[in-house]
Amino acid sequence: MKRQFLAFERGLSWIIVRLACVLLGIVSVLGFLQVLTRFVINQPLTWSEVLIRILIIWMVMLGAVIAFREGSQISLDFLFRKSGRFQRPLHFAITAVCVGYLCVLIWHGFDLTWRTRFQQIGSMEFLPMSVGYAAIPVGAVFSVIAAIANFLDPRRKELETQQ
Repeated sequence: MKRQFLAFERGLSWIIVRLACVLLGIVSVLGFLQVLTRFVINQPLTWSEVLIRILIIWMVMLGAVIAFREGSQISLDFLFRKSGRFQRPLHFAITAVCVGYLCVLIWHGFDLTWRTRFQQIGSMEFLPMSVGYAAIPVGAVFSVIAAIANFLDPRRKELETQQ
């Protein structure tokens, strides 16, 4: 069961990293186009800034998934170093608190996404407002999977890079 879950999470993380990289590329191109059309052509794109914001929100939420998996989120480094035999219970407590917080994000993020499903984005009438808000529950669901995977197969990147 553990092996299948970690294999599933590994595949999911592989997809999420690539999706975040693609979004970063799109944001970079849109940012370049925004500057080009605004300052060179003198006809700014009305929709690019809003789309860039939405894509950055998605990138942050997808990046949080990878941070949870790699154990590189802010944690209690000092306690991990000094805890000795209590390291596993401490890791469980940190994971439980993180999963609890992520469940709150899922609940309220889904509620917010549902409430804004009929609102349109000002400069992009074809795109509902809920597309941006959907990043919160989607990222939180994937982060729960990553946090549990990190508990089952710990990686503490922030501890390894500390001096």
